[in-house]
Amino acid sequence: MAPIAEEPAVFSFSTDAFPERERLSSWREIVCRTVVSVDIEPVNVEGFYSKATVCQLPGLGVVFVDTVAMHMNHSRELIRGDDLSFVAAPSCQWAGSQAGRNPVCKPGDGMLMNNAEVGSITLAANARFTSFSMPVAAIAPLVSDLDGAIARPIQADNAALKLLVAYLENARDAQALVTPQLQQLAVTHVYDLVAMALGATRDAREIARGRGVRAARLREARAFILRNLARGDLTAATVASHLGVTPRYIHMLFEDETESFSEFLLGERLMRARRVLIDERLAGRPIGAIAFDAGFSDLSYFNRTFRRRFGMTPSEARDEQLRRR
Repeated sequence: MAPIAEEPAVFSFSTDAFPERERLSSWREIVCRTVVSVDIEPVNVEGFYSKATVCQLPGLGVVFVDTVAMHMNHSRELIRGDDLSFVAAPSCQWAGSQAGRNPVCKPGDGMLMNNAEVGSITLAANARFTSFSMPVAAIAPLVSDLDGAIARPIQADNAALKLLVAYLENARDAQALVTPQLQQLAVTHVYDLVAMALGATRDAREIARGRGVRAARLREARAFILRNLARGDLTAATVASHLGVTPRYIHMLFEDETESFSEFLLGERLMRARRVLIDERLAGRPIGAIAFDAGFSDLSYFNRTFRRRFGMTPSEARDEQLRRR
């Protein structure tokens, strides 16, 4: 087995890199034949535009795409193996065709395709979507009826699909996948969520609930917290309401981590305040305003917890950074 890279391979491509008259032919040659194995036919050749970011993990290749309306055809000549592709949540109406099925999908729907068979996808308008490929041997044991899942739309409101789409966004962040162990863990979680979305076997469903689903929920909870640190009313109940779970479940998500929910929230607020304090461009900003913007409503509590975390007061941290500058 080949060694796993310390960091995932991430590549970005854009038609902006080519002269307008060469964009379609270059995209077909570089991306369609080497990344996704499809032929493309834009609805309008003039003004053709596409952008893709590819993240390659062991057992999982993910591509994030922004593109114009087009038809993508996976012909017999392009069949190279028996892996599976999952198309997740295009932002427009779209349609697929494979195995005698021709579903029309709504924005946000997902669908599994078999790369060992001829198939096609049509995007009705400019769209953003995520697609990923994975070995059939990794998914088949986890799904009750894999053949029956091919080219069957998964509704956008499917809970596992929503978790899957949010989880895949983390593949864009190479810092979150810097070790082989983290990469393999992420791939396993994606397999779990795919199985849940398609219809997992009883055993796979139980495993996924304690592994892939939990990991996706935890990532979603952390992301919501980081986006809303300034909110004074940010509590486990607030996060639970956003995720559609109970506050107790939020606390349980953090129980097996190094920090509890409250510790994670406090730590992130302190780190945000410290980043502002040591930014020389913001040297004139009052410490009270910095604390408030980080979500602290009590200045004495902020000063006390800041000193406990960093070994100095907020004003001392600012002065030390200015002296270093």
